[in-house]
Amino acid sequence: MTASHIASVLGRLPSGLFILTARRGAEETGMLASWIMQAGFDPPMVTVALHKDRLLARWLAAGASFAVNLLADDQKPLVAHFARGFEDGEPAFDGLEVGRSPGGAPVLAGTVGYLECEPAGHIDSADHRIFLARVASGHLSNGERPMVHIRKNGLKY
Repeated sequence: MTASHIASVLGRLPSGLFILTARRGAEETGMLASWIMQAGFDPPMVTVALHKDRLLARWLAAGASFAVNLLADDQKPLVAHFARGFEDGEPAFDGLEVGRSPGGAPVLAGTVGYLECEPAGHIDSADHRIFLARVASGHLSNGERPMVHIRKNGLKY
């Protein structure tokens, strides 16, 4: 199988589109993410894969709790807002309606819902860090259809 065939098949692995949000002291940030999936029932766990260079990868590696905000199918403006990511100290939530999870993580209004998670460990691949996180709380806001993401090329974003 050639690299182009591998890229084509990998790209068609469906995933959701999510906004990860976190608070660390007085700092807050968020980013668009797609490599998130359930990884356990009891206790409920998820995995999150982030490029090693991302600000939130550093925060989660240091133990920061975070929220996974599930985007609704019609929330493309939030995708655009968070797509490029934010640098350390750059405001991520300007102009957005933001609430709080029980643990204090920013949660975005109007999403399908959120899961509040606590990192339990991680492993590194060549370019990404894969976190295992325990789901501490969650809230389903509405019954809207969640956004599903299919890429054309599985070897790049």
